[in-house]
Amino acid sequence: MSKFIIQVNGPAYGTSASVNALRFAQAALLAGHQIICVFFYQDGVYNSTDLSLPASDENDVISDWKQLAQSHQIQLVNCVSAALRRGIVSKQDASENGLSHWNVGESFIMGGLGELVTGIESADRLISF
Repeated sequence: MSKFIIQVNGPAYGTSASVNALRFAQAALLAGHQIICVFFYQDGVYNSTDLSLPASDENDVISDWKQLAQSHQIQLVNCVSAALRRGIVSKQDASENGLSHWNVGESFIMGGLGELVTGIESADRLISF
C-alpha cells in the first residue's frame, strides 16, 4: 500500500488535469492506497471556488472533489499564494483583508508550499496533474 500526495495544477474546466487527478485518486483509494492530501497549485486553485456553476449536463468536478474529501477524510489544500493572486479567497483571507466576499468552499483549506514539502516527507509518491 502506497501513500500519495496528489498535486493538481490545472483548473476544474478547460483541461483534463483535474478530472484525471480525481480519477487517479478514486482508483488509488479503491486499490487500498492512502491519499495524504490533494494540493492545488497554479491554476489548480480554481478547483476550490464555490462560484462555479457547470451546465446541468456536465460533470461537477468541484463537487466531486468535495465528496471525495468528505468520504475519505482527505485534506484539500490550496496554495494560498497561487489562490490569492487568482482571486480565490477564503473566508479568513477575506476577513483579514477587509473583503466582504469569499469564494473558497469549506472543504478546502489554505496552505503553503511548506505544507506540501512536509507532506512529501511522509508520502511514498507525489503525483502531479
